Amino acid sequence: MRNLFRLSFILVPLVLFLSSCQSEVLRQQEEQLRQQEEEIARQRQEIEALRVAKQTEEQKRQDCNRAFGYYEKAQSAKDPRDAVSLYRQGLKLCPNDDVAHYELGKILQSSGQINEAQEEFEAALKINPNFTDAKRQFDAIRKR
Repeated sequence: MRNLFRLSFILVPLVLFLSSCQSEVLRQQEEQLRQQEEEIARQRQEIEALRVAKQTEEQKRQDCNRAFGYYEKAQSAKDPRDAVSLYRQGLKLCPNDDVAHYELGKILQSSGQINEAQEEFEAALKINPNFTDAKRQFDAIRKR
């Protein structure tokens, strides 16, 4: 009996120690799981943001493709007013087309609408600062 008592004296603390170690391991595993779940949620948000950005970019591409139809019609229009209208319709769909702004500016300039032409050349240069012809036209208007 005495041996049993001595043995229990050793076993009880040992069991308590092992139990506390196991609890600490479980706590660490729970923390790791929580961190992994947070990372998964963050990655899902990134994936969704990329999906939305891709969808938006695809819509812009489609809009610009439709705008090119207006630009082509504008180039073959006999009446400058029709050409201006067609370019503006195209630019509503695809506002960041530097060449369309430039071409519209040239039509406006030849029609005597100098202020509007200057705005179009300036818009082309904001989109593409290295657009030499747009810069030349813009500077020519400003010198007048």
